[in-house]
Amino acid sequence: MNSKEIRRRFLEYFEKNGHKVMDSFSLIPSDPQLLFTVAGMVPFKPIFWGKVEPTYTRIATCQKCIRTNDIENVGRTARHQTFFEMLGNFSFGDYFKEEAIKFAWEFLTEILKLPKEKLWISVFLEDDEAYNIWKDIVGFPEERIIRMGKEDNWWGPVGPTGPCGPSSEIYFDTGRTDLCSNPEKCTPEDDCGRYVEIWNLVFTEYYQDEEGNLLPLPRKNIDTGAGLERVTAAVQGVYDNFETDLFTPIINKIEEIFGVKFRKSEKIDISIKVIADHSRAVTFLVSEGILPSNEGRGYVLRRILRRALRHGALLGKKGPFLTKIVDVVISEYGEIYPEIRDKSKFIKNIVEAEEKRFLETIDNGMEKLIGYINNSKNKIIDGKFAFELYDTYGFPLDITKEIAEENNFVVNEEEFNEQMELQRKKAREAAGDKEYAKMNPAFKYIGDELKITEFTGYEKTDDESEIIYIVKNDEIIEDAKEGEEIIIITKNTPFYAEKGGQIGDTGIIRNDDFEFEVYDTKIINNEVIGHFGKVNKGNVKKGEKVILSINKERRNNIRKNHTATHLLHKALREVLGDHVKQAGSLVTNDKLRFDFTHFKSLSKKDIEEIEKIVNEKILENLKVDTEIKSLEEAKNENAMALFEEKYGNEVRVVKISNFSAELCGGTHVSYTGEIGLFKIITETAVSAGVRRIEAITGFKSLEYLNSLENEIITISEILEVTKENIPSKINSMIDKIKDLEKEVKKLQEKMTSQSIDLSNVKEIEGVKVFLKTFENVDQSVLRNTADIVENKLSDGIIILFNKGENKVNFIVKVTKELIGKYHAGNIARKIAKALGGGGGGRPDFAQAGGKDLSKINDVINNISDYIRG
Repeated sequence: MNSKEIRRRFLEYFEKNGHKVMDSFSLIPSDPQLLFTVAGMVPFKPIFWGKVEPTYTRIATCQKCIRTNDIENVGRTARHQTFFEMLGNFSFGDYFKEEAIKFAWEFLTEILKLPKEKLWISVFLEDDEAYNIWKDIVGFPEERIIRMGKEDNWWGPVGPTGPCGPSSEIYFDTGRTDLCSNPEKCTPEDDCGRYVEIWNLVFTEYYQDEEGNLLPLPRKNIDTGAGLERVTAAVQGVYDNFETDLFTPIINKIEEIFGVKFRKSEKIDISIKVIADHSRAVTFLVSEGILPSNEGRGYVLRRILRRALRHGALLGKKGPFLTKIVDVVISEYGEIYPEIRDKSKFIKNIVEAEEKRFLETIDNGMEKLIGYINNSKNKIIDGKFAFELYDTYGFPLDITKEIAEENNFVVNEEEFNEQMELQRKKAREAAGDKEYAKMNPAFKYIGDELKITEFTGYEKTDDESEIIYIVKNDEIIEDAKEGEEIIIITKNTPFYAEKGGQIGDTGIIRNDDFEFEVYDTKIINNEVIGHFGKVNKGNVKKGEKVILSINKERRNNIRKNHTATHLLHKALREVLGDHVKQAGSLVTNDKLRFDFTHFKSLSKKDIEEIEKIVNEKILENLKVDTEIKSLEEAKNENAMALFEEKYGNEVRVVKISNFSAELCGGTHVSYTGEIGLFKIITETAVSAGVRRIEAITGFKSLEYLNSLENEIITISEILEVTKENIPSKINSMIDKIKDLEKEVKKLQEKMTSQSIDLSNVKEIEGVKVFLKTFENVDQSVLRNTADIVENKLSDGIIILFNKGENKVNFIVKVTKELIGKYHAGNIARKIAKALGGGGGGRPDFAQAGGKDLSKINDVINNISDYIRG
C-alpha cells in the first residue's frame, strides 16, 4: 500500500466514523509562542485550552508539520525529519478513551492490515482505565501492554499550568534484533530502536493548577497523532523512513543529479537524506510565504536550505541543483497540497536566488579559509574561526576538516561545538520558550471571567455601557483619580482594538463625574477589549454607566486606509501575479503599509499600473459589503484569508463589489469613493523576497501633492526656468558637470604621473615596494597611476594611498612575477585593519579603506610588517 493510499484511507475511515475532515492548516500557527506548526493538535490549541468553542466535536486531519530542534540528526538516523505529516483524530467533549483506542486499533489492523502480533501498547503507570480497555475490550495480550511513567506516557501541561493527561502509545516491532542487547526480552522500554512508536493517543482529562493539583476538566478531549512517515514504513516493511515511497522519487532524482547510489556508503547516505528531507521542508515553507532571512522563520528556512546545499557540495556539486529536486517534491505532493503546485514558479524563483547567494558566500568562505591556513603559525584551525566560516559563509565543518587535513591541519572541534551550542541557545530564546498564558495576572483573570467584549463599532461611533473592571499596572482596582493612567474594561464598546494590522481607536469615555482619555485600545486576553489611557478629570469608579465616543475623524482616515489596503492587495496580484501574498501590514490614520511576497523590486511601470487600478476602483465608487459566512463558503468564493480564521465556522468577509473579497475583522468605508486619491509614496525591500509599499489616501494625498508642487516651484525659482523646462535645465547642468569632471580627472592623472619618482622605492626582502600618498583624487586615477608605476617598476609591490575627508582609500598591486609569494588581498586586509577599516581582493590587486588618517605614516614607516608573511 502506498503513502497516498494510507493518507486517503485514514481520512475516509474517520469521516465514516462521524469526523469532520479538514484540510491541513498552515505551517505558520496562530499561537504567537510557536514559530511553526509542530504537531497536528497545534491548530486546535485554543479549543484544548477552553478559549474557543469547537464548531465540530469530531475532527480528522493530515497536518503538515515542521520541527527543527534536532536538525543535526536529520540524515544520521532512520526517522528524524524537519518536514513531516501527522495523521490525527480529535474529540472535543465527544468520545473518550474507549472509542479512541478502538478507532486506532481497527484502523491499524483492519484497514492497514498490520500484523497484530507485531504491535505493542504502552499506557501511563496509573491509568488502569486505558489498560483495561486494551486488555478486556480490545482483547490485546496482557504481556505486550507495558506501564510507563510520566516521562513517556503523560502529556502537558505546556508551562506550569494548563490542560494535561495520560497517553497510550502504539509501537510497531520492526524485527531489528541486531539493535537489542537482549532480543529475547526486549520491549519498547529498552528504547533500542527496534520498536517504533507509530500512534500516540493523548487523553486530555485534567487541568494542572499553580500548586500542581490535577483538577478534572469539565470537557474531556482526545488528541491523537500518527506520523505518516512512520506508519508508511511499517506498512511497507522498511526500517528507514527514507526507504518509503514518500522519499524514493526524491532520492532517485538526487542519485541522477549527483551520480551516486543510495545505500552504498554511509557518508553519502547522510547527504542524500539531508537533501531529500530538506527539499520537502524548503518547498512547503516557501509556499507559505516564508522567505530566507536572518531572523525568525526566515532564519530557519535559510538554515535548512543552506544545509541542503552544503551537503550538495559534499557530494561534489558546485552549481545550483535544488530547484530540480523541488520540481519532484511539487510533482509528488501537488495533488494533496495544491498550494505548492499553484506557487511552483514562485517557490523555484526564491530557491534559485538563495542558491546563487549561497554559492557566492561559500566561495568567499573558501578564500577566507585558504588565507587563514597561509597565515597560520601553527597547524590548528581555531574553533571560533571554523564556526565563523559555518555561520557567516555557510561553510560546513566537514569541508573545513577535509581542507585542513589536505594541508596537515586539524580543527579545534571542541571549541567549534561550544560555539554551536551558544547558537542553539540563542535560537531557542528567539523561538520563545514561553508559557502559553504568561501575561498580566489581572488581564488573565479578566479574560478568563469575561471571555469577550461585545464590539459595536461596526455600526456605532458612540455607545453607552458600564465599567466592569479597572486595572492599574497588574492589579484590579475599584476606582481611580484624576491624573492616573489605567485600563478600563466595559461590557460593550465601539472602540476597535488593535488587530490584523489596524491600530486601535482613541477617544473619550465619560459621564457627569469624570472624563477619561483613551490613548489606545487593545485585546488584553481572549476577546476582551481594554481601553488604555488617563483620567483627565474627576474620579472613575467600577460599575458606573458611561458614554464611549471614538475619535471619528481618526477612525474615518483609518477606514479609508484599510479599504485601500484590500484594493492594493488585489491590484498587486493582478499586476505581479498570484504568488503575491501578504507578509504583514499596518493601517493607521496617516498611512497604510503593506508587506508582500515578491522576489524583485517593482518597476516604475508596475507602480503606475497598480496606482491606476486602485484609483479606477475608487472612482467607480464600488459598494463595500461585509458578510458573516461559513469558512467553507468563504473559501469556495475565493475570499483571500489575510488574517485566517482557523477555529470558528463563521468568518467576516469584506467584499468590494466583484473586485475583491477578503477575510477581515477591520473597519471599512461603505463605498470606495470615500477613500479619495490613492498614492504610493515608497516601495522598498524588507528582506529577501519581501517588499514593502507605503501609501496614503484622502487629504493626506492632497497634502503630499501640494508639498511636491511647492518643491517644484522652489526648484524652478532656483534654476530660473519655468516648471516645464526644469528637466532640460538639469540635464544640461549634468552634462556640464560631467565635462568638468573629465577635465579634473585628466589634470589629476597628469599631476599624479608627473609626481611619480622611483628613486624613493623601498626594497624589502629583495622586493621593490613603491609607496605614495595622494589627496582627494578619483579612485580610477589611483588605479591608472598604479598601472603607470607597474610599467616603470617592471616587478614589485605598489601601494597607493588616497586621503579624503575623514577617510583614506588605498590600493595594493602585486606584479605577475611575485604572485604566489605575496597576496595583494592579504596585504590590503592587514593595512585596512591598522587604519580602522576593511577590504580585500585578489592575489594581484586589492582595494580597501579606513577611517583613521593619523595612522597612515605609521603604516608607511612599518610597511615591511604588513608585507611579510
